[in-house]
Amino acid sequence: MSRLTELLARAKAQDAQLGADLEREVKALQSRRAFGLNFERHQPEAIELPGRPVRKGDKVRVLPERGSAAKGDQTIWTVRTVTKGVARIERAGGTGPEVIEMPADDLVVVAEFRDPIFPGLVSTGKVERGGDKPFHTVINAENYHALKALTYTHRGKVDAIYIDPPYNSGARDWKYNNDYVEADDHYRHSKWLAMMERRLLTARDLLNPRNSVLIVTIDEKEYLRLGLLLEQTFPEARIQMISVLINTAAVARGAGFGRSDEYLFYVMLGAAAPERLRLDREWVSGRGRTHTGRVRWDLLRRSGTNTQRSHSPGCFYPIYVDPDTNVVQYVGEPLSPGVSSAPELPGLVAILPIRQDGSEGNWQWSPTTFRTRLEEGRVKIGGNDRRGFTVYILKPGEYKKIQSGEFQETGRASDGSITVEENDSSVVSAIPGTQWKISSHDATQYGSRLLAKMLPGRTFPFPKSLYAVEDSLRFFVSSKPNAIVLDFFAGSGTSAHAVMRLNRQDGGRRQCISVTNNEVAASEQKALREREFRPGDPTWEQWGIADHVTKPRIEAAITGRTPDGAPIKGDYKFIDEFSMADGFAENAEFFTLTYEAPLAVDHNRAFERIAPLLWMRAGSRGPRIDALPAAGWAVVDSYGLLTDLDQMELFCAAISREEDARIAFIVTNDNRRYEAVARELPEGVEPVRLYESYLSNFRFASGGEE
Repeated sequence: MSRLTELLARAKAQDAQLGADLEREVKALQSRRAFGLNFERHQPEAIELPGRPVRKGDKVRVLPERGSAAKGDQTIWTVRTVTKGVARIERAGGTGPEVIEMPADDLVVVAEFRDPIFPGLVSTGKVERGGDKPFHTVINAENYHALKALTYTHRGKVDAIYIDPPYNSGARDWKYNNDYVEADDHYRHSKWLAMMERRLLTARDLLNPRNSVLIVTIDEKEYLRLGLLLEQTFPEARIQMISVLINTAAVARGAGFGRSDEYLFYVMLGAAAPERLRLDREWVSGRGRTHTGRVRWDLLRRSGTNTQRSHSPGCFYPIYVDPDTNVVQYVGEPLSPGVSSAPELPGLVAILPIRQDGSEGNWQWSPTTFRTRLEEGRVKIGGNDRRGFTVYILKPGEYKKIQSGEFQETGRASDGSITVEENDSSVVSAIPGTQWKISSHDATQYGSRLLAKMLPGRTFPFPKSLYAVEDSLRFFVSSKPNAIVLDFFAGSGTSAHAVMRLNRQDGGRRQCISVTNNEVAASEQKALREREFRPGDPTWEQWGIADHVTKPRIEAAITGRTPDGAPIKGDYKFIDEFSMADGFAENAEFFTLTYEAPLAVDHNRAFERIAPLLWMRAGSRGPRIDALPAAGWAVVDSYGLLTDLDQMELFCAAISREEDARIAFIVTNDNRRYEAVARELPEGVEPVRLYESYLSNFRFASGGEE
């Protein structure tokens, strides 16, 4: 590498920026794996930010002329000055002497993914029907930048992430570097993997490492690569893949088999594991002994492996039974080696673990364990003196079902064994297998058609079945009524809708954070450009995913009304059936991500846009402090803000009276005074220093990438 190092040094001497760019690409190549999943991590990724004001120092592109459907010039320029709406720009990095002037309205700001961002949020509306419940939040943003913003508000706090990323089918369903990725793009898979890895690495920081789950849906185009990527990104996790039937009719695949299913990857962190739930018969096989509606009694004699007496000599002992009552009267000790007959006891029959072929086996329990569990009612004797006796037991899993109330104990039988009520065999308590063939998961019936009822005349390609998403989450959040769920490929908003249904079923207060961009469908962009509209124009933006589908769908779900104000027709089905027009007792607020100047943040000039982030960090519930308080401090339900440290005593007294306050945001550059306030806060209130915590979070979060 010495020759390459020398050439890099010469390049830096000629052009510092070019040398730095080359060095970064070389390091990316050097870091590639010798084994495992290899792809071009150094593929550049940048996004355009239409509507973002052009500032000095910004990177920009020149927009195509209005009315043109051509792709714009992809050259990145740097803004040197902005005067009276005219920007003076030069080629980014100083690679050429060209400097031009352009109207700022004809430029679009570009953010490269190695650039630090300092995000804010602007509220674009809300709907409130949930009383004091926390708010679901919808963020219109490039999802990578939104994830970075959430590292400040939700680092390590998220219980479940559900994402349905683009399937990379070549059908112009996603963009990389402001350009659709076509089916014949040789770097299609590499670009997709680079896009996914960046987002998964950041999402990993948001998940609770002690107990959380990441759920990713995918089809056959990328499932192999995705599986490897997940293993490399989450080496500590347990990962399973589920096959889900989503279309019984099957979609034709040219010269191949029709596609009727897709795949769910479950990435389980810490103690996360699927919960046993009450399920209908579609979820489990009706065959065998597992789900019969009755508690299952198993043989005490061991079967399968290690079944010989020699494998467990301490478990070859006699059990003495009264032949008239089938009651166990005495439990003997293990017989000595070479002894095959039990000592006789008057009036009792000895049972030994002898197999049907006459060979000597062993019991599953030791004599001590057997005696303990006999007292618990977990043993019963079948058969009779003529046909022979058989010893049955309740294994720990079945006994736990009785203890948990899944089966109701009714008493004891004459032999001392537990008796229980039989359950309805059409509903079982189970953790299902890895093949789900559930009628409610039909994406056409309960995805596209359901969405059409809520948003008449509006379409979205391939929305998920509402009930499929609901079921996917249910296995991991049923026992977490305050769970935080994140979907950063939110699309039509199905995840938030599913969380609302889960809340209604058990009175939960779960909240969903939905992130989606406002991309206009490829089929509509050409017509808008021909009408001389461009990204950032209100007429263009109103047709974007966030404004045209995601926000209206979530609002319609809560209010029970279509965007035109008409009651939604139809009923919800399956676990709970009720009119869609009833809506949900939930709250939601809609935001657009902004890009702030760090100097403005540090000087308190961007507080109105930082305020929603503070509110989200405190739990997204109750009132929000949207403006700097004239009194120098303010306290609301879940947090407080201190801007004048001379008011420390009043502030600390007020936040002490607020039982649900979790965080105190303290605005100061003086660490000594910050520590003084922190010491006076009540126990359980977290002190956070502004704006040092905010600025350092995003400088750190964006450092060293690309």
